[in-house]
Amino acid sequence: MQFTPQALEDLSQLDNVVAKRIVDKIQWLAEHYDQIQSEMLTGTFANFYKLRVGDWRILYTCDMAHCHITIHVIAHRSKVYKS
Repeated sequence: MQFTPQALEDLSQLDNVVAKRIVDKIQWLAEHYDQIQSEMLTGTFANFYKLRVGDWRILYTCDMAHCHITIHVIAHRSKVYKS
């Protein structure tokens, strides 16, 4: 699991309660990735997957060959697709 500088900045700006929920969900994703069907986005965000945590969205990519997940963006659903 890897975070881009943008994702780390996004996470650092969140309220502690929200940040903990997001970190917990990311840890869950890492542990259960092979058991879920990730939703791939289209258009500008093609090749990205999304993970929902309440009103927040986590955009990530996954290198299946190396079982590696990269978190790119963490943002409120009203803003995430406008970046």
